Amino acid sequence: MNRTKSIGFLFAGGLLAFAMASCGPKEPVPTDPQVLEETYTGGELGTTFNTTQTAYEDPTPAVEQAGLTTAFKYGEYFFERTYTQNNEPFDGLGPLYIRSSCIACHPGYGHGKRMNRYRADEWGNGYLLVFTDRNDTYLSSYTGMPQTKAVAPFKAPLDEDKIQINWLNYTDEWGNRFPDGESYSLIYPEVYIPEDAFYVPLEVGGNPIPYSDFVCRLESTIGIYGTGLIDAIPDDSLKAQYQKEYDDNYMPNGLNPAMWAGNDWAPTGLYGNTNHPKRYTYALTRGPLQDAPGANAIWNITNVTHPTKMGHYMTAAYATKASQDPDVQAEFYNYYPQYNLTGDVETDIYNYLMMANIPDELKEPEMSAEEYSDFMVWHRGLAVPAARDLGNEEVQRGRALFREIGCAYCHRPSWQTGDDDFTDPAGFFADSDPRLPRYPNQKIWPYSDYIQHKLHMENDIRTGWCRTTPLWGRGLSAICTGASDRLHDCRARTVIEAIMWHGNAESDARRTVEKFRELPKEDRDAIVKFIEAI
Repeated sequence: MNRTKSIGFLFAGGLLAFAMASCGPKEPVPTDPQVLEETYTGGELGTTFNTTQTAYEDPTPAVEQAGLTTAFKYGEYFFERTYTQNNEPFDGLGPLYIRSSCIACHPGYGHGKRMNRYRADEWGNGYLLVFTDRNDTYLSSYTGMPQTKAVAPFKAPLDEDKIQINWLNYTDEWGNRFPDGESYSLIYPEVYIPEDAFYVPLEVGGNPIPYSDFVCRLESTIGIYGTGLIDAIPDDSLKAQYQKEYDDNYMPNGLNPAMWAGNDWAPTGLYGNTNHPKRYTYALTRGPLQDAPGANAIWNITNVTHPTKMGHYMTAAYATKASQDPDVQAEFYNYYPQYNLTGDVETDIYNYLMMANIPDELKEPEMSAEEYSDFMVWHRGLAVPAARDLGNEEVQRGRALFREIGCAYCHRPSWQTGDDDFTDPAGFFADSDPRLPRYPNQKIWPYSDYIQHKLHMENDIRTGWCRTTPLWGRGLSAICTGASDRLHDCRARTVIEAIMWHGNAESDARRTVEKFRELPKEDRDAIVKFIEAI
């Protein structure tokens, strides 16, 4: 396809927006060497000094130096545009989907917003549903990210109009009050979905479960800037961090045995058949970026097929249900005459949904190889906003206290990237492929150890194990996304609330929260100001 003709008019406008966003100081103000170093949050190759509402959207200097700016802008369109069924180059959305665009989940490229209801077409709704049984086992009849939308003639697996999100108040053991009398409030979500909202039966491992065993939780999307820099952290460095925390034996809950077996990786601690440790998502489900959040999400959120993800994001349970649905059977050939391959409508529907026994000429990817390459340039090329106000005296006091009371143990301040000889388990990109930007030998400041810990929050995340969320750039969330909600389900509306949700008696962060509580208000405020600055 001629991509210039398809989106050239958008590209001209995009370059103008890019030029405007890039205006302003290129160098940070601080002169103290230590402060200056940390100001470059993403290192010299990964930092932007844009502090406006587009701060999360800039390309890294590495993108520009590699001559990949044009590819970056084309890739950006695939993130921002709304997908349809048959509008090249933005076709997808079939037969089931979760959102009609990527940016709908990542407002301003950042963390999703706290919502009072679940609606797929509500901008900023970064919520993904998590369906399990009472043993925290994912349902097998629904996709890992359950879908609530369908294109004709198919029916949605779940009626989202019947999903209820209820926000409940929570009082901790300290009565939501610091020793000096300052109070705070805590809330958490519970999700209710009636049994008649489900089109597909509830199953685990292909076996039906009673509705009374069904559990639903919420997980919000996270910021996507800086993901290429995370990928550049050497595998051996991550392994050393696991070993250190295992040897320290500081955490009451230890390390997740699914990730670390004591002195080495557990079988599920590495990604697929690679030596790449898992480092993405709350649940640490993904390893190399080239087969991780973006490559996966463009497929399972909008159901856009591309060269590394050719089948529909689909379960056999849904395909069976839809293929036997008289309403779907009556209309299927009207919508998909090219898939009348056997003359048996049930078989043809099932084969189409599962992409089984389908001729190669009917498997053309909706996103071409060139488009996918551009998309991954963009995904690997997003810069991290520089830290701000680090020379401020109050911010520096907060920085020192952050380390003194123990926050920096899990929120490890900095990492050194390696040669960035990245891997692509899908085999689309060669190692260190010149089509993608690289970040060798950079000191970066994400403030995360990229290890899972337990906080034992009310109505907790699935399994209780949650990756330490990087703190870099979060202080600009209100400017970039319109909200400052934190934690895995947006339950924390402020930094103080996020900290105090770490305070359960069994939490890995309990000792740190106890120290935080005893600080005078001006010191607590200094820590908050520091967190907002990085």
